[in-house]
Amino acid sequence: MVLTGGRTGRASGRFVHVPAAAGTGSPRRRRHWTLASRVLVLQLLVVGIVLVAATAALGWQLRTDTRRDATTQVADVAAAVAQAPDVRDGLADPATADRAGIQQHVEDVRRATGVYFITVMDRDKVRWTHPDPSRIGQTFVGNADAALAGGEVVETYTGTLGPSVRAVLPVRGPDGTVVGAVAAGVATGSVTQALVDRLPVLVLALALALALSLVGSWALSRWVRRRTHGLEPADLTRMWEVNDAVLHSLREGLVVVDPSGHVQVANDEARRLLPTGEGGELELGPALTRLLEAGEDVVDDVQVTDDRVLVVSRLDAHWEGRRVGTVVTLRDHTELQALTRDLDAVRALAEALRSQAHESANRLHVVVTLVEQGQPDRAVEFATAELAAAQQLTDLVVADVADPAVAALLIGKSAQAAERGVELEVEPDTALAEGLLPARDLVTVVGNLVDNAVEAALEAPGPRWVRVRITAPAGRVEVRVTDSGEGLGAAGLERAMQRGWSRKEHRLSPEGAHGLGLALVGQVVRRHGGTVRVEEPVTLDDGGGTVVVDLPVRVAVTR
Repeated sequence: MVLTGGRTGRASGRFVHVPAAAGTGSPRRRRHWTLASRVLVLQLLVVGIVLVAATAALGWQLRTDTRRDATTQVADVAAAVAQAPDVRDGLADPATADRAGIQQHVEDVRRATGVYFITVMDRDKVRWTHPDPSRIGQTFVGNADAALAGGEVVETYTGTLGPSVRAVLPVRGPDGTVVGAVAAGVATGSVTQALVDRLPVLVLALALALALSLVGSWALSRWVRRRTHGLEPADLTRMWEVNDAVLHSLREGLVVVDPSGHVQVANDEARRLLPTGEGGELELGPALTRLLEAGEDVVDDVQVTDDRVLVVSRLDAHWEGRRVGTVVTLRDHTELQALTRDLDAVRALAEALRSQAHESANRLHVVVTLVEQGQPDRAVEFATAELAAAQQLTDLVVADVADPAVAALLIGKSAQAAERGVELEVEPDTALAEGLLPARDLVTVVGNLVDNAVEAALEAPGPRWVRVRITAPAGRVEVRVTDSGEGLGAAGLERAMQRGWSRKEHRLSPEGAHGLGLALVGQVVRRHGGTVRVEEPVTLDDGGGTVVVDLPVRVAVTR
């Protein structure tokens, strides 16, 4: 999807057009032979050819219709005269015929019908009538043999009066025999004049068609210029090549969505980061869909998908004040987020160990002082009690949790919680074999649930405690974390699994990427096809509530 022409720039969150650099082509040629101009010339050429062809076809049709009408007219006039009683009886009995009366009758008919001539002839083709009386008694000039034989002649012929369209029909006597013929004709000049009389209507229609074609061609050229933003084919080709190369070389995912929400452009990195559905179409997922529907520009927003942590930026693209789509960029922070969590855990553990070392030094100082005071029994008793308390959790976790990563996590979280004034207790029936699930996923679930529970316990009045129970029934791993806080509530679980939720605020935080812990837990649950639920407290000892994560064990994990 090309958003701008020439080079692209950004101003006030909008894409703006920067003219192409000088020297990219001849200005004169670009001005006179633009794509719109070529389309206009091509359209005019096509319209001209069509109009010429249409004019020729209409002219031929008019000429044909005019000649057909003339032929029909002269045939009807000749037939009427041939059936007149005085003409028929006079040709049947020439001795008694009133030739002067027949001439007068025929001339009356000629003038009334407007034909050029009407000639009555006997079987010897001798004229009985003619518009020129001097030609009466002469032989008819033309083809009359077929009519005298009982047929009909229709032709264009040049006779004594010039070129004419004529019809020659037989005259039959009372007994049905052919006794003569009648010829009627219209001068070809009259036919041409009739055609000329029809030309104004034809010319008007052609002028209207030409005007409409010109307006349509001009509108089409303007539409082409507007749709291509004034760019020429070479510019469009070059821009497509550059944009395609840039899209495929970007290390960030780039997705362009049109105003209706359909993906128009997605580069290789975006296809790697986002899942694809049937037909190879990208699936944006609920998180990105919410961002797109929000209608506000977003920069470096952290979103959690089913298997990745993405940093997303969203920007509406505008052209000439009109929104043409939305550009979304994606950066993969999955590994960075995992390393950050690991670093935070190590830093917290180091801080807890430092505090424990300081506390151990204080206790050792007490033991030394008791020995110096001559109270070795009390020194041994004090040291043994402290050692038993410190070793109790370690022995329980190491004995029952075979997965070393989870065991180390629980020991570290216990020290960290104790440093903050929260007692972390591992339930006695906790048991977890090694290799049931990936260690990283278990650490993500247990660590984030414990962190969330510690935060909840700190917000509630004492005593503050957190209980952890990890079991592995047949075919699944169940992680149960209970705290002494006020409780999350089952209704708030779905909101808590969204990116940006913070237990401190109990709401979606629109400001930044806080509250990723439970969202990452939801990511692991969705990836493994598990479930997560909140159990309301049954007794006061059950605390503020219990979060239970159930993950099915599909195959053994190889470390």
